[in-house]
Amino acid sequence: MDDIISLFMILIFVILTQNIDAASIANDRGNSMIDIQNTSQRIKEHLTELTKTIGERSVGLPENLSRTADYIESFYKDLGLSVHRQPYNYHDLTVVNIIAEISFGFQPQKRYLIGAHYDSVMGTVGADDNASAIAVQLETARHLKELAGSEDLNFVVKFVSFALEEPPVYGTGYMGSRVYAKIAREEKEQIDGMICLEMVGYACYRSGCQGYPFPLMFFGYPKVGNFIGIVGNFKSKEFSRALSSEFRKNPELPVVKLNVPLNGRILPAVRLSDHASFWDQGFKAVMLTDSAFYRNPHYHRPSDTMEKLDYRFMAELVESLIIFFRSCRE
Repeated sequence: MDDIISLFMILIFVILTQNIDAASIANDRGNSMIDIQNTSQRIKEHLTELTKTIGERSVGLPENLSRTADYIESFYKDLGLSVHRQPYNYHDLTVVNIIAEISFGFQPQKRYLIGAHYDSVMGTVGADDNASAIAVQLETARHLKELAGSEDLNFVVKFVSFALEEPPVYGTGYMGSRVYAKIAREEKEQIDGMICLEMVGYACYRSGCQGYPFPLMFFGYPKVGNFIGIVGNFKSKEFSRALSSEFRKNPELPVVKLNVPLNGRILPAVRLSDHASFWDQGFKAVMLTDSAFYRNPHYHRPSDTMEKLDYRFMAELVESLIIFFRSCRE
């Protein structure tokens, strides 16, 4: 009986929260706000550094985790941002979350956080999972820094690159996002919306290449994997609605939005990243994703390399994020 009730709840929330924002209805944007070609190239340069120069970034290779943290920190310092480390211990290994911040306005009212984990699964260079997200995180910071002082915006955005998310750490208190979110709750940090970037670089354009967890495949979601997913819990409904509303202004990147009840516990596939750490601490948070193994056949495999990724797709996500942040004027 409990299984039947759970299935019924899933069906109800899918019907109530399904929201497919197709590019065909999003034609109110004129010119791009960023140089898509240059951004694509810069993203490719980040992927080259993370997956080829550094390579595997797992707990099995702590020196590579350290090199990755140094790379991210140096990038933010070169932009002129305030940046610091949040160290913590994973058994006998010290790892660090890297934290940078940009502020707009004299007395900013809203505070946002963009997070992404920088480790990879053992035995992989993790191009989509999750170097793609780090690259988008870094390029979003670059473009926001270029806006500083030039527009009447009013918010603070914090960029947090989490040290550990992948197995064997996943699901434990050693995840970088769990460490951060727990401290944030204890210190009563204001977070009006956390954006988790999780696998954002893979697109497919053949009908049927996009899959879904049961029972979402029965409710008319796209069969082509050319969209970015926005996944939030019920507490984050207004935040995810605001994001998707602004993302629709980018006609080059379709959006699919889903909000789930009970912090996603009746649909575990939607909890598999760092946003869930913030849900569980009571913060509003969403995951932006290409849907991981429901689209990308190279998930957690050595074949997850940068040659498989769509750099225009990632650059368009940076564009959509900039559109959202340029709307934050109150």
